[in-house]
Amino acid sequence: MTAQSTLPANAPAFCAGMFHFGESWPNFAEYGRSAAIAAGHKAVPHPAAKEAVYQTLLMADALRYCTLQICAAKSSGHPGGFASSVEAYAALVMLGHTNIVTEVGHHAPGFYSAMFLDSSLEDMGIRDMNDMMARFRERHGLLGHLSGAIPGLLAPAGPLGQGQHFAMAGALLHPGTLFPVTIGDGGFGEPYVLSAMKHFHFAYPQVTNYLPVLVWNGFSQEHHSMVSLMTNDEMIAYWRAHDFDEVILVDARDFDDAGQEGAYVDSARFSFGQRLAFMEAVLTGVARAAEHALSGRHSAFILKQLKGAGVHVSGAKSHNLYPKDTPESPEIKTALEQRALSPEAWALVRENFARAGGGPAAKTAVTEQVLDIARLDDFPMQDFNVGEQAVPATAMGALVAWLGQQDPRFVVTNADGNEASAMKNINDALKIRHPTVDPLYNQQPGGQVYEPLNEDACAGLAAGLALFGSRSLWLSYESFAINGWPIMQTVAQAMAELRRKTPSTVCMFTAGALEQGRNGWTHQRPEIENYFAAQMRNGNVFLLYPTDANAIQAAYEYAVNSVNKSMVIVASKSPLPVRLTMAQARAAVRKGAALLHDTGAGQRGTVTLAVTGDMVLLPVFAARDVLETEGYRVRIVSVINPRQLYRPADVAAHTVSEADTGFMGDADFHALFAGDWLLGISGGTSGALEPVLLRSRATQRDVLAWLRGETTATPGELMAFNGITAETIVGKIHGFDAG
Repeated sequence: MTAQSTLPANAPAFCAGMFHFGESWPNFAEYGRSAAIAAGHKAVPHPAAKEAVYQTLLMADALRYCTLQICAAKSSGHPGGFASSVEAYAALVMLGHTNIVTEVGHHAPGFYSAMFLDSSLEDMGIRDMNDMMARFRERHGLLGHLSGAIPGLLAPAGPLGQGQHFAMAGALLHPGTLFPVTIGDGGFGEPYVLSAMKHFHFAYPQVTNYLPVLVWNGFSQEHHSMVSLMTNDEMIAYWRAHDFDEVILVDARDFDDAGQEGAYVDSARFSFGQRLAFMEAVLTGVARAAEHALSGRHSAFILKQLKGAGVHVSGAKSHNLYPKDTPESPEIKTALEQRALSPEAWALVRENFARAGGGPAAKTAVTEQVLDIARLDDFPMQDFNVGEQAVPATAMGALVAWLGQQDPRFVVTNADGNEASAMKNINDALKIRHPTVDPLYNQQPGGQVYEPLNEDACAGLAAGLALFGSRSLWLSYESFAINGWPIMQTVAQAMAELRRKTPSTVCMFTAGALEQGRNGWTHQRPEIENYFAAQMRNGNVFLLYPTDANAIQAAYEYAVNSVNKSMVIVASKSPLPVRLTMAQARAAVRKGAALLHDTGAGQRGTVTLAVTGDMVLLPVFAARDVLETEGYRVRIVSVINPRQLYRPADVAAHTVSEADTGFMGDADFHALFAGDWLLGISGGTSGALEPVLLRSRATQRDVLAWLRGETTATPGELMAFNGITAETIVGKIHGFDAG
């Protein structure tokens, strides 16, 4: 950054640091004499009014200018995609619809510019353009991709194909408020964008108050978008095939008077009169789409305009900047000069932005306040007797059913079916949300169980609801969870940064690998446990392995009562022995682990078996019987909440909001995991055992864990294939002893 500027005497203070100022536009005295959004109002009263159109175009160029300057200041960032969307974004703002989300992380500098122009960023000390440039793409500033922690922004964006979930969650929680979501055609091929919305349409036909805005600019990051050859009619038909009643498309080419070639054109190259005509079409089109969406019609708005419109270069070449792209580069400097506004125009833009929607987004966005949710009384726990057989999944299902009856906004999502996971009690109580009424299948239109056959849609709605302040639960087979996990990971990181409390995301992955023998390796993919285990170091991610039906109830209670965290429960759907009382289970979930068995004495040394999981305890206890007869002292420790077994310095807990620093102290840890030899055992992957292996003082340590899937008739046969048997455990201990 080398360009310098002098602030004109009549320029607003927030303009300090702007490199260029322009002359007033034609007719500014007539159409810019006062803000189109009047004092005390939230939107322009008449979208077709000349002053409204004029000032919306001013806002669009203001967004282009700010976006390009902050990117150029760091020779980094992505201005091109947002630049082609600014007319639509400005139209939404001028119409008072400021609860805007996006699926395009590369639009971050544009969204930050909007928050700068409405003064929201002042809440984080960004008051002028100098601050804006200094803090852009810096650790304690404006991240390279959208973060929901930035004042006024509702949700994160980075991985494509996620934004529609946040818009739908917001619409579900806030009837009467419009939630626009911008979607780029470059990422349009990401899985499930339109199919997720289509299922939501069927499940919640009355919820239409979200508005997809397709930014159809013809290009992706480094090439043409895959939908660039579609005709306008084909694109409209594509959306209508996904149940959108109203699809309004505005094509910049229809207004071109600059002789541009190709299907996609740059409106910034039009004559001034045609720029205003194009802006009027966008503003009135967005107004119609929003009106339809708020009155019960599924609506979409499509803006077709060349990527990079109005900035330094067009097409995919405008996507991001490189070290050569500085404020003094000829293309950058020329573009900034062309987009530069007069000081009076900047003041007008700020005034409209600050009034739109009722005030700066940092004060008015729905996510800037904690959402009121139903109060929960004590969980109605069923205290199973130690020694009896009980199904963990079913025990948790009873609590889920109870919670849904206390909280009408609570939603359970599941792509694989609750009955298949031994959780039919959820469907019996809460009903599957479905347009076809059928008591046999627990289906009714008002149900609280959302069941698209799509893990991304399940995870997306559950994650969006939690981020926006409501309780939810995502249920899945562990084998398929990877298809929906990316948005859970995104939201977990967003929650780590939030400036407010929100319910944690809660997931329960059942039908673990050991229960899926007959289905073969396609249903035996516990490797995702290592993904979860790695995230435990993030600071707010918890991987829970309840021991039994009592422990899973304690784990669910613990997860639901937590805030700003990602809680993952992994458990079985088969009848298994109860090994902990409810009191013991509740304590162990919070502490991290529980001692299930201790022989008390042994002539040949002490063996500690540290175990994650429930079904895998069957061969562990069988091995105990053998080892005890051979004279060993055997201690079996159930590792239930391994995140709490890390040392405080191992986890970034001090960096997250609503931090949990209840790590197990050294004295308790070494007393619990005492022994001459330590063997970690998991029916899944080994990652969750890392904290135990890191801290153990045992002279020898080893691990038995999942290897790979195979088709087998019983869980025991599958465990044997993976070397998780009583014989293998005993052999490991003999090897320790001999060594």
